[in-house]
Amino acid sequence: YDYLRLLFARVGVPHCPVCGKEIRQQTTERILEQILALPEGTRFMVLAPVVRAQKGMHEKVFTDAVKGGFARVRVDGNMYDLTKEIKLDKNIKHTIDIVVDRLVMKPDLRSRLSDSVESALRIADGRLKIATLDGEELEFSQKYACEEHGISFPELEPRMFSFNNPIGACPHCAGIGNMQMVSVKKVLTHPELSLRDGALAANGFKTMTEDSWTGPLIAAVGEEYGFTLDTKLKDFTPEAFKVLCYGTGDKTYTVDRYFDGNTRHQTVKFNGVIGLIEHRMKMWGGNIYEELVDSVPCPKCGGARLNPEMLSVTVGEKSISGFCDQSVDEALNYIEKLTFSESESKI
Repeated sequence: YDYLRLLFARVGVPHCPVCGKEIRQQTTERILEQILALPEGTRFMVLAPVVRAQKGMHEKVFTDAVKGGFARVRVDGNMYDLTKEIKLDKNIKHTIDIVVDRLVMKPDLRSRLSDSVESALRIADGRLKIATLDGEELEFSQKYACEEHGISFPELEPRMFSFNNPIGACPHCAGIGNMQMVSVKKVLTHPELSLRDGALAANGFKTMTEDSWTGPLIAAVGEEYGFTLDTKLKDFTPEAFKVLCYGTGDKTYTVDRYFDGNTRHQTVKFNGVIGLIEHRMKMWGGNIYEELVDSVPCPKCGGARLNPEMLSVTVGEKSISGFCDQSVDEALNYIEKLTFSESESKI
């Protein structure tokens, strides 16, 4: 796996984890345009990310920042004045951003912002962060980026493909791959049945009708994803089944819901039946759904243990996880069919 990490870092091709397109370098002009799209009046900092999750005290970083005329740094999310001594634990991994400028978005900002952006890119080897007062952070890189979805990649390093490193690990399961959570297999035990007929094994969800609490919400979701309360589970499309289990994110639905003879008109999100069960477990406590809990693959990485960005880097057509999922014979056959450029072949 050490050799594979090196291979993927040196000849891997990054793709956007959202659309799958090969991502390309961002120009300074394109970076400027995206920052200038922030709403007028937004307060933000231009940051140069000079250290990313590396152990050490990093005295030289602070000394060089002072020599460069900078007054502040952000270390592990906390602000520090460079006129004062900064002592870091050398055994802990630190992330350090130099504060290049603090600005308020307004129409005549382009010239000053351009100077600040160029300074940050120069200091941080083509990388840049924008941190707003509201806590939003935007990352840019002259190395790789998907312009459509605003996703940037730093220069690839072997450690980024390690699930034991916070830079590469899936943030949801911390690189473990499995989690103790409600199991889809234990909840949806009857693929031959519909939701109305009792496909859900969890108490409180077995009777799914239009005049229940959860039924109207799932019916509204089904209108968008092509299923009804009478559709058998085995007939769900893969996308619809995933939505049923894990929800539709931040999208909201306006529905009439029914409980104890009362009608509630609500606009709510759908977190999926797994999310709804987990919410009830937290709300009610005890062992009410304990029989449904199991060690299951992480819903974010599918057990691959790495974050979406690293799983979207490919050699040939496979990610590092996809390569490792093969048998030895399959892996050898795959490698023998790969073609590389002259420089890649040396690597």
